Amino acid sequence: MDPRAEAFLRLLKIMDELREQCPWDKKQTMETLRPLTIEETYELGDAILEGDLDEVKKELGDLILHIAFYARIGKEKQAFDITDVLNGICEKLIRRHPHIYGDVKVKDEQEVKANWERIKLEEKSEAARTGVSGPLRGEQDQPSVLEGVPKGLPSMVKAIRIQDKARGVGFDWERKEQVWEKVHEELRELKAEVDAGSAKQADEVGDVLFSVVNYARFLSIDPDEALERTNRKFIKRFQYMERESHKDGKRLGQMTLAEMDAYWEKAKTM
Repeated sequence: MDPRAEAFLRLLKIMDELREQCPWDKKQTMETLRPLTIEETYELGDAILEGDLDEVKKELGDLILHIAFYARIGKEKQAFDITDVLNGICEKLIRRHPHIYGDVKVKDEQEVKANWERIKLEEKSEAARTGVSGPLRGEQDQPSVLEGVPKGLPSMVKAIRIQDKARGVGFDWERKEQVWEKVHEELRELKAEVDAGSAKQADEVGDVLFSVVNYARFLSIDPDEALERTNRKFIKRFQYMERESHKDGKRLGQMTLAEMDAYWEKAKTM
């Protein structure tokens, strides 16, 4: 047997045993597992940012366990099982890669993404027409390209996905210089609202952030990852200030900004 299949079957056997014999595992539902799955996903993200491949391996194992757990519960509900899950993703990958499994020609990754979004939209339209899934629609209604963006995503990640999906159907800027000008336009609008003491300041801040996310996309930079790296950098430098000022018998809350700045500049060299 392929060792990959053997290892996966071993996991499924253990999952069955735990579900039937362990008091904790027996009590879990999809709803109770959901927050744990989100936590595990963030832990995987942390491991990736840290470049800790051993930890990445461990966190992937935790996520695969969760997948097996949901599939086991789905089987108990007579809704689906792990075979349905695996066949479903295999069939979707084949459908959405016609340049591999069909006769479609593509020239670059952008055309691959565009095909993916187009096929996904066609699938949603067919599902809506036949009533296979999704909310009730009128005969003329069409599913939105943006329906696939989860409502519960963090705002920055949601902005990235919204922009990616819009780009998939051709609604996008042509050059990064245009996006850069849009960033400046939004900054000018924010400044005007701030100067006027307008109630629209929060809206304009949102517009600025959305445009910066867009510009990062044109630079092939993940803005969420970039911001997280900056968060970590700030934490490291701030904690350096705390440690070093404490060694000198000082406390941050009792220091002048100039004094703290001196420690901050030292932290930037560490």
